[in-house]
Amino acid sequence: MTGRFAPTPSGRMHIGNIYAMLGAWLSAASRGDGVILRIEDIDRPRVRPDADRWIMDDLHWLGLDWIGEPVYQSARLDRYEEALRVLRDAGLVYPCFCSRADIRAASAPQEGDGFVVYPGTCRRLWQADPAESRRRTDTGARHSLRLVAPDIDVTFNDRVFGSQSFNLARDLGDTVMRRADGLFSYQLAVTVDDLDMGVTDIVRGRDLLRSTALQLYIRNRLVSLGFGAAGDERDNGTHDAHNAHDARGSRDGVIPTFAHLPLIDNAAGRRLAKRERALDMDTLRGEGLSPEQIIGYCARLLGLSDLPADDAADPFGEPIGLDEALERFSWAQVRANLADRRTEIG
Repeated sequence: MTGRFAPTPSGRMHIGNIYAMLGAWLSAASRGDGVILRIEDIDRPRVRPDADRWIMDDLHWLGLDWIGEPVYQSARLDRYEEALRVLRDAGLVYPCFCSRADIRAASAPQEGDGFVVYPGTCRRLWQADPAESRRRTDTGARHSLRLVAPDIDVTFNDRVFGSQSFNLARDLGDTVMRRADGLFSYQLAVTVDDLDMGVTDIVRGRDLLRSTALQLYIRNRLVSLGFGAAGDERDNGTHDAHNAHDARGSRDGVIPTFAHLPLIDNAAGRRLAKRERALDMDTLRGEGLSPEQIIGYCARLLGLSDLPADDAADPFGEPIGLDEALERFSWAQVRANLADRRTEIG
């Protein structure tokens, strides 16, 4: 099995990002496996210069290593275009001319959870008057491309939250695959990446539970349509030793396992965000904290340590090294408490 780190280089990582990455690293290491590092930089307006370098430096400092060279989504645009073509040729994607205000599915959903089920305005146009839909695209009308969401249930088992089932039409709706500005959606890109790269162990926040159903559907459709069966030996940005596994994963249609973690809230009870400096890695390292203090704190958030901080002057509590965290790790400990975590700091 292969895990992954998949940060967006939009700023400095905070304690919530490290908590999720520690979970991914421990999940892989507990089986003697590793993770790949994928820099999810396709949403160019959100990318900050040097943020990828900060991420890698912080991971090295913490001892959270990865397999091979980092993979950049921005180097894989042709692959996303190919996947989109496969879906379009199968009649699964249609043009949507609605304004950007009606479109909220191109980037990773945020807590709340940000999903707006599309009412199907342009799908009805596409089905009832395909000539008019084509005329608008041919004349250059600004449009996104949406995936048709069938009225089916997608069910999967999560190692933390248990059995999950979502109806694609009701719970997700027709989701954007490429935005009107030409940027590929998060949902399409990560599905193609995980399929190509042989990722079989996905650990991330519980706000993406619903997205998992959509990504499994996209993955299954791409595999059934032959995507990845040809040209799998291409260089997809991973090192050569990993490419053979990529090809097998794509052809076999292996379904990943999933673990969605409770979210991290700040001291005020709001979801931790990168704009909050108190818990970002630049601040924490600048205050002289050790890697073991940060790993220990994140291990406590994962449920691997129940020792509280000694006092208000030491809110990080028990330092734990990676080896000790690995000895303590089990998914049973993580799922013993499904409530979102709240930091005492900041």
